[in-house]
Amino acid sequence: MAKRNEMASLAVFDFDSTLMDGETIDLLARAYGIGEEVDKITARAMAGELDFYESLKQRVAMLRGMSLEAVEGVCASLVYMPGAQETIAALKAKDYTVVVFSGGFKHATQKAREVLGFDADFSNVLCHKEGFLTGEVGGEMMFGSSKGEMMERIQRLIGAPKEQTMAIGDGANDASMFPYASRCVAFCAKPYLKSRANIVIDTKDLRALLAYI
Repeated sequence: MAKRNEMASLAVFDFDSTLMDGETIDLLARAYGIGEEVDKITARAMAGELDFYESLKQRVAMLRGMSLEAVEGVCASLVYMPGAQETIAALKAKDYTVVVFSGGFKHATQKAREVLGFDADFSNVLCHKEGFLTGEVGGEMMFGSSKGEMMERIQRLIGAPKEQTMAIGDGANDASMFPYASRCVAFCAKPYLKSRANIVIDTKDLRALLAYI
């Protein structure tokens, strides 16, 4: 936490298709044999064509009956975006608090925190019973406005002003972060988010962010 009268710096990353090369829910669906159906809903949600909460509930319901063991196997084998680890290390070396917000799931973000070394993760929980998913979901990032609301809370907690805050994402549900950040990064993003960003990176390498730190 920043000392009194000392401003903190904050960098908040989306997870799926930003820090991780893909969408966790799509990978889970493919492993469960329903990939094509879920892919279509995800694409529409990230483009801003569907309400995020409704699309999340719909997709998770389709995973009902998937084994927790299979979920953990998918989340243990995620491929991270080129430059993810180096970029997070560079931000932390410059005293940024690095946080991940994900409309996806803690099984994925907690594993990524161990690998990539960011400070905290806020995401959703796939409900399960007796080793199998129930098709229900809960958590901190379930709505289109969730990321912006959580960013404001963290800024107040650590003393990070808008001027010292960077937000990085790719999809429509990342747009709610942008009013609270001075550097609003659309990373290999959908047109919806690009139109709201002041930094656009189309190279699939997070090290491109280092020019803006």
